[in-house]
Amino acid sequence: MISINEKEQVFLGLTGRDIFRLAAVLCLIVIINPGQYIKLGDRNADRHGIGGGYLSQEDPLEAESDIMLTPASMEIAVELDSLTRNRVLLYNSHAIQRGENISGLAMSFGLNQDTIISVNKIANTRLLQVGRVLRIPNQDGIFHTVRNGETLDEIAERYKADSDAIRVANELFSDEVVAGKDIFIPGARLSWERLQEINGDLFIWPINGVVTSGYGWRRDPFNRSRRQFHNGIDIRGSTGTPVRAAMAGRVSGIGFDRVLGNYIIINHHAGYRTLYGHLSVIRTRTGSYVGQGERIGDVGNTGQSTGSHLHFTVYRNGATVNPRALMR
Repeated sequence: MISINEKEQVFLGLTGRDIFRLAAVLCLIVIINPGQYIKLGDRNADRHGIGGGYLSQEDPLEAESDIMLTPASMEIAVELDSLTRNRVLLYNSHAIQRGENISGLAMSFGLNQDTIISVNKIANTRLLQVGRVLRIPNQDGIFHTVRNGETLDEIAERYKADSDAIRVANELFSDEVVAGKDIFIPGARLSWERLQEINGDLFIWPINGVVTSGYGWRRDPFNRSRRQFHNGIDIRGSTGTPVRAAMAGRVSGIGFDRVLGNYIIINHHAGYRTLYGHLSVIRTRTGSYVGQGERIGDVGNTGQSTGSHLHFTVYRNGATVNPRALMR
Protein backbone atom coordinates (compact mmCIF):
# COMPACT_ATOMS: atom_id res chain seq x y z
CA MET A 1 0.00 0.00 0.00
CA ILE A 2 1.42 3.39 -1.02
CA SER A 3 0.97 6.23 1.52
CA ILE A 4 -0.24 9.70 0.58
CA ASN A 5 3.29 11.10 0.86
CA GLU A 6 4.61 8.28 -1.28
CA LYS A 7 1.92 8.92 -3.87
CA GLU A 8 2.93 12.57 -3.96
CA GLN A 9 6.53 11.50 -4.51
CA VAL A 10 5.47 9.19 -7.32
CA PHE A 11 3.64 12.09 -8.93
CA LEU A 12 6.65 14.36 -8.62
CA GLY A 13 9.07 11.61 -9.54
CA LEU A 14 11.28 12.52 -6.51
CA THR A 15 12.55 10.47 -3.60
CA GLY A 16 13.22 11.73 -0.08
CA ARG A 17 16.88 11.98 -0.97
CA ASP A 18 16.05 14.18 -3.99
CA ILE A 19 13.82 16.44 -1.89
CA PHE A 20 16.62 16.88 0.66
CA ARG A 21 19.04 17.81 -2.11
CA LEU A 22 16.55 20.31 -3.54
CA ALA A 23 16.15 21.92 -0.13
CA ALA A 24 19.92 22.15 0.25
CA VAL A 25 20.28 23.80 -3.15
CA LEU A 26 17.55 26.33 -2.35
CA CYS A 27 19.30 27.18 0.93
CA LEU A 28 22.51 27.81 -1.01
CA ILE A 29 20.66 30.27 -3.25
CA VAL A 30 19.54 32.23 -0.18
CA ILE A 31 22.93 32.07 1.55
CA ILE A 32 24.94 33.21 -1.49
CA ASN A 33 24.53 37.02 -1.60
CA PRO A 34 20.95 37.28 -2.93
CA GLY A 35 21.49 40.90 -3.87
CA GLN A 36 23.54 39.86 -6.91
CA TYR A 37 20.60 37.96 -8.42
CA ILE A 38 17.75 40.49 -8.22
CA LYS A 39 17.85 44.25 -8.70
CA LEU A 40 15.15 45.86 -6.63
CA GLY A 41 15.76 49.42 -7.81
CA ASP A 42 15.93 52.51 -5.58
CA ARG A 43 14.44 51.96 -2.13
CA ASN A 44 12.95 55.43 -1.53
CA ALA A 45 11.13 55.83 1.76
CA ASP A 46 8.05 57.24 0.11
CA ARG A 47 7.70 54.05 -1.95
CA HIS A 48 7.42 51.74 1.05
CA GLY A 49 4.01 50.54 2.06
CA ILE A 50 2.69 49.67 5.49
CA GLY A 51 4.99 47.20 7.20
CA GLY A 52 7.94 48.10 4.99
CA GLY A 53 6.69 46.29 1.88
CA TYR A 54 8.35 47.59 -1.25
CA LEU A 55 5.91 49.22 -3.65
CA SER A 56 6.88 49.47 -7.30
CA GLN A 57 5.13 51.19 -10.15
CA GLU A 58 7.34 49.42 -12.68
CA ASP A 59 5.89 47.25 -15.39
CA PRO A 60 5.93 43.66 -14.05
CA LEU A 61 7.53 42.51 -17.30
CA GLU A 62 10.31 45.09 -16.91
CA ALA A 63 10.85 44.11 -13.30
CA GLU A 64 11.07 40.47 -14.36
CA SER A 65 13.74 41.36 -16.91
CA ASP A 66 15.89 42.81 -14.10
CA ILE A 67 16.58 39.31 -12.73
CA MET A 68 20.22 38.41 -13.46
CA LEU A 69 21.76 34.93 -13.36
CA THR A 70 25.42 34.52 -12.43
CA PRO A 71 27.55 31.48 -13.38
CA ALA A 72 27.01 30.08 -9.88
CA SER A 73 23.23 30.38 -10.12
CA MET A 74 23.26 28.81 -13.60
CA GLU A 75 25.09 25.78 -12.22
CA ILE A 76 22.44 25.51 -9.51
CA ALA A 77 19.70 25.68 -12.16
CA VAL A 78 21.35 22.85 -14.08
CA GLU A 79 21.49 20.77 -10.89
CA LEU A 80 17.80 21.43 -10.23
CA ASP A 81 16.90 20.43 -13.79
CA SER A 82 18.91 17.22 -13.45
CA LEU A 83 17.12 16.28 -10.22
CA THR A 84 13.66 16.79 -11.68
CA ARG A 85 14.44 15.24 -15.07
CA ASN A 86 16.04 12.01 -13.78
CA ARG A 87 13.69 9.96 -11.62
CA VAL A 88 13.89 6.86 -9.47
CA LEU A 89 11.83 4.03 -10.95
CA LEU A 90 8.57 3.63 -9.01
CA TYR A 91 5.43 1.61 -9.70
CA ASN A 92 1.68 1.60 -9.29
CA SER A 93 -0.37 -1.54 -9.94
CA HIS A 94 -3.32 -2.22 -12.25
CA ALA A 95 -5.46 -5.35 -12.60
CA ILE A 96 -6.49 -6.05 -16.20
CA GLN A 97 -10.21 -5.58 -16.78
CA ARG A 98 -12.33 -7.26 -19.44
CA GLY A 99 -11.89 -5.57 -22.82
CA GLU A 100 -8.56 -3.93 -21.95
CA ASN A 101 -5.42 -4.39 -24.06
CA ILE A 102 -1.84 -3.18 -23.94
CA SER A 103 -2.41 -0.46 -26.52
CA GLY A 104 -5.31 1.05 -24.56
CA LEU A 105 -3.52 0.75 -21.22
CA ALA A 106 -0.43 2.46 -22.61
CA MET A 107 -2.57 5.36 -23.81
CA SER A 108 -4.42 5.60 -20.49
CA PHE A 109 -1.23 5.78 -18.44
CA GLY A 110 0.69 7.98 -20.91
CA LEU A 111 3.33 5.35 -21.60
CA ASN A 112 4.70 3.44 -24.57
CA GLN A 113 3.51 -0.12 -25.17
CA ASP A 114 7.18 -1.15 -25.00
CA THR A 115 7.38 0.03 -21.39
CA ILE A 116 4.43 -1.98 -20.07
CA ILE A 117 5.51 -5.05 -22.07
CA SER A 118 9.11 -4.96 -20.84
CA VAL A 119 8.40 -4.09 -17.20
CA ASN A 120 5.89 -6.95 -16.94
CA LYS A 121 7.88 -9.45 -19.08
CA ILE A 122 4.93 -9.99 -21.45
CA ALA A 123 5.81 -12.54 -24.15
CA ASN A 124 2.51 -12.40 -26.06
CA THR A 125 0.01 -9.57 -25.65
CA ARG A 126 -2.77 -11.72 -27.10
CA LEU A 127 -2.58 -14.11 -24.16
CA LEU A 128 -3.15 -11.57 -21.37
CA GLN A 129 -5.74 -12.76 -18.87
CA VAL A 130 -8.37 -10.69 -17.07
CA GLY A 131 -7.31 -10.10 -13.46
CA ARG A 132 -3.57 -10.22 -14.08
CA VAL A 133 -1.91 -7.46 -12.06
CA LEU A 134 0.50 -5.31 -14.04
CA ARG A 135 3.20 -3.01 -12.72
CA ILE A 136 2.75 0.51 -14.11
CA PRO A 137 6.00 2.53 -13.90
CA ASN A 138 6.28 6.30 -13.46
CA GLN A 139 8.35 6.72 -16.64
CA ASP A 140 8.99 5.22 -20.06
CA GLY A 141 11.79 2.74 -20.63
CA ILE A 142 12.63 -0.95 -20.87
CA PHE A 143 14.69 -3.46 -18.92
CA HIS A 144 18.08 -4.72 -20.06
CA THR A 145 19.79 -7.84 -18.74
CA VAL A 146 23.45 -7.03 -18.12
CA ARG A 147 25.84 -9.27 -20.04
CA ASN A 148 29.27 -10.41 -18.93
CA GLY A 149 31.81 -7.63 -19.31
CA GLU A 150 29.27 -4.89 -20.07
CA THR A 151 29.78 -1.47 -18.51
CA LEU A 152 27.19 1.15 -17.66
CA ASP A 153 28.53 3.49 -20.35
CA GLU A 154 28.36 0.74 -22.98
CA ILE A 155 24.75 0.00 -22.08
CA ALA A 156 23.87 3.71 -22.22
CA GLU A 157 25.53 4.01 -25.63
CA ARG A 158 23.71 0.95 -26.97
CA TYR A 159 20.31 2.46 -26.16
CA LYS A 160 21.35 6.08 -26.80
CA ALA A 161 20.41 6.74 -23.17
CA ASP A 162 21.80 9.01 -20.46
CA SER A 163 24.03 7.14 -18.01
CA ASP A 164 23.07 9.54 -15.19
CA ALA A 165 19.38 8.79 -15.79
CA ILE A 166 20.14 5.05 -15.58
CA ARG A 167 21.98 5.55 -12.28
CA VAL A 168 19.11 7.53 -10.75
CA ALA A 169 16.34 5.22 -12.02
CA ASN A 170 18.06 2.13 -10.61
CA GLU A 171 19.50 3.88 -7.54
CA LEU A 172 23.02 2.86 -8.48
CA PHE A 173 25.74 4.32 -6.29
CA SER A 174 28.59 3.43 -8.68
CA ASP A 175 29.17 2.61 -12.34
CA GLU A 176 29.50 -1.08 -11.53
CA VAL A 177 26.75 -3.30 -12.98
CA VAL A 178 26.35 -6.99 -12.22
CA ALA A 179 26.09 -9.54 -15.04
CA GLY A 180 22.67 -11.19 -15.13
CA LYS A 181 20.90 -8.34 -13.36
CA ASP A 182 18.02 -6.48 -15.02
CA ILE A 183 18.44 -2.71 -15.05
CA PHE A 184 15.90 -0.14 -16.24
CA ILE A 185 16.91 2.06 -19.20
CA PRO A 186 14.83 5.29 -19.12
CA GLY A 187 13.47 6.29 -22.53
CA ALA A 188 14.66 3.12 -24.32
CA ARG A 189 12.38 1.27 -26.77
CA LEU A 190 12.02 -2.32 -27.96
CA SER A 191 13.11 -3.06 -31.52
CA TRP A 192 10.34 -2.96 -34.13
CA GLU A 193 10.76 -6.68 -34.77
CA ARG A 194 10.54 -7.58 -31.09
CA LEU A 195 7.42 -5.45 -30.56
CA GLN A 196 5.72 -6.96 -33.62
CA GLU A 197 6.63 -10.43 -32.41
CA ILE A 198 5.15 -9.86 -28.95
CA ASN A 199 1.99 -8.33 -30.45
CA GLY A 200 1.64 -11.27 -32.87
CA ASP A 201 1.97 -9.01 -35.93
CA LEU A 202 5.36 -10.09 -37.29
CA PHE A 203 4.20 -12.24 -40.24
CA ILE A 204 1.32 -12.08 -42.68
CA TRP A 205 -0.48 -15.27 -43.73
CA PRO A 206 1.21 -16.69 -46.84
CA ILE A 207 -2.21 -17.78 -48.14
CA ASN A 208 -5.76 -17.36 -46.91
CA GLY A 209 -7.25 -20.66 -45.85
CA VAL A 210 -8.27 -23.02 -43.08
CA VAL A 211 -5.55 -24.56 -40.92
CA THR A 212 -5.99 -28.32 -41.35
CA SER A 213 -3.09 -29.36 -39.12
CA GLY A 214 -1.56 -27.24 -36.37
CA TYR A 215 1.87 -26.97 -34.84
CA GLY A 216 2.82 -29.72 -32.37
CA TRP A 217 2.19 -33.39 -31.81
CA ARG A 218 -0.31 -35.19 -34.07
CA ARG A 219 -1.09 -38.60 -35.52
CA ASP A 220 0.99 -39.39 -38.57
CA PRO A 221 -1.44 -38.97 -41.52
CA PHE A 222 0.31 -41.85 -43.33
CA ASN A 223 0.53 -44.16 -40.30
CA ARG A 224 -2.27 -43.54 -37.80
CA SER A 225 -0.73 -45.90 -35.28
CA ARG A 226 2.09 -43.52 -34.43
CA ARG A 227 2.47 -39.91 -33.38
CA GLN A 228 4.81 -37.35 -34.88
CA PHE A 229 5.77 -33.75 -34.18
CA HIS A 230 4.48 -31.38 -36.84
CA ASN A 231 6.94 -28.47 -37.02
CA GLY A 232 4.66 -26.10 -38.91
CA ILE A 233 1.05 -25.58 -39.92
CA ASP A 234 -0.83 -26.88 -42.95
CA ILE A 235 -3.13 -24.38 -44.67
CA ARG A 236 -5.70 -25.66 -47.14
CA GLY A 237 -5.61 -24.10 -50.59
CA SER A 238 -6.42 -24.93 -54.18
CA THR A 239 -3.58 -25.83 -56.54
CA GLY A 240 -2.30 -22.68 -58.20
CA THR A 241 -3.25 -20.34 -55.34
CA PRO A 242 -0.51 -17.66 -55.02
CA VAL A 243 1.88 -18.18 -52.06
CA ARG A 244 3.32 -14.95 -50.69
CA ALA A 245 6.37 -14.21 -48.53
CA ALA A 246 5.20 -13.91 -44.91
CA MET A 247 7.94 -11.35 -44.21
CA ALA A 248 10.57 -9.58 -46.28
CA GLY A 249 13.85 -11.44 -46.62
CA ARG A 250 16.36 -13.16 -48.89
CA VAL A 251 15.72 -16.55 -50.47
CA SER A 252 18.33 -18.93 -49.07
CA GLY A 253 17.20 -22.11 -50.77
CA ILE A 254 14.78 -23.73 -53.23
CA GLY A 255 14.45 -27.33 -54.34
CA PHE A 256 12.60 -30.61 -54.09
CA ASP A 257 12.37 -32.90 -51.06
CA ARG A 258 10.74 -36.34 -50.92
CA VAL A 259 8.53 -35.25 -48.02
CA LEU A 260 8.15 -31.48 -48.57
CA GLY A 261 7.95 -31.61 -52.34
CA ASN A 262 8.85 -28.31 -54.00
CA TYR A 263 9.95 -25.91 -51.26
CA ILE A 264 11.32 -22.41 -50.65
CA ILE A 265 13.33 -21.18 -47.65
CA ILE A 266 13.63 -17.45 -46.86
CA ASN A 267 15.97 -15.86 -44.30
CA HIS A 268 14.63 -12.84 -42.40
CA HIS A 269 16.01 -10.41 -39.84
CA ALA A 270 16.20 -11.08 -36.09
CA GLY A 271 17.12 -14.75 -36.62
CA TYR A 272 13.87 -15.76 -38.35
CA ARG A 273 13.52 -18.13 -41.31
CA THR A 274 10.41 -19.44 -43.08
CA LEU A 275 9.78 -22.55 -45.17
CA TYR A 276 7.01 -23.11 -47.73
CA GLY A 277 6.36 -26.70 -48.84
CA HIS A 278 4.32 -28.85 -51.28
CA LEU A 279 4.39 -26.11 -53.94
CA SER A 280 3.25 -26.80 -57.48
CA VAL A 281 5.41 -23.97 -58.88
CA ILE A 282 8.43 -22.05 -57.51
CA ARG A 283 8.48 -18.42 -58.70
CA THR A 284 11.72 -17.14 -57.18
CA ARG A 285 15.37 -18.14 -57.07
CA THR A 286 18.11 -18.51 -54.49
CA GLY A 287 19.70 -15.17 -53.53
CA SER A 288 16.67 -13.07 -54.51
CA TYR A 289 15.38 -10.46 -52.07
CA VAL A 290 11.59 -10.63 -51.69
CA GLY A 291 9.26 -8.15 -50.04
CA GLN A 292 6.52 -9.03 -47.58
CA GLY A 293 3.48 -10.17 -49.58
CA GLU A 294 5.45 -10.80 -52.78
CA ARG A 295 4.38 -13.88 -54.75
CA ILE A 296 7.05 -16.60 -54.47
CA GLY A 297 5.18 -19.72 -55.65
CA ASP A 298 1.89 -21.55 -56.01
CA VAL A 299 0.05 -23.99 -53.74
CA GLY A 300 0.40 -27.62 -54.80
CA ASN A 301 0.34 -31.26 -53.77
CA THR A 302 3.94 -32.32 -54.32
CA GLY A 303 5.96 -34.55 -52.01
CA GLN A 304 4.32 -36.53 -49.21
CA SER A 305 0.92 -34.87 -49.12
CA THR A 306 -2.69 -35.92 -48.57
CA GLY A 307 -4.13 -33.10 -50.68
CA SER A 308 -3.50 -29.65 -52.09
CA HIS A 309 -2.24 -27.37 -49.29
CA LEU A 310 0.69 -25.25 -48.08
CA HIS A 311 3.02 -26.43 -45.35
CA PHE A 312 4.41 -23.37 -43.53
CA THR A 313 7.22 -23.50 -40.93
CA VAL A 314 8.82 -20.67 -38.93
CA TYR A 315 12.28 -20.99 -37.37
CA ARG A 316 13.88 -18.64 -34.88
CA ASN A 317 17.61 -19.03 -34.32
CA GLY A 318 17.40 -22.53 -35.79
CA ALA A 319 14.47 -23.82 -33.70
CA THR A 320 10.89 -24.10 -34.92
CA VAL A 321 8.20 -21.95 -33.27
CA ASN A 322 4.42 -21.89 -33.58
CA PRO A 323 3.66 -19.62 -36.57
CA ARG A 324 0.18 -18.72 -35.35
CA ALA A 325 1.58 -16.81 -32.36
CA LEU A 326 3.41 -14.47 -34.75
CA MET A 327 0.83 -13.93 -37.52
CA ARG A 328 -1.58 -11.06 -37.98
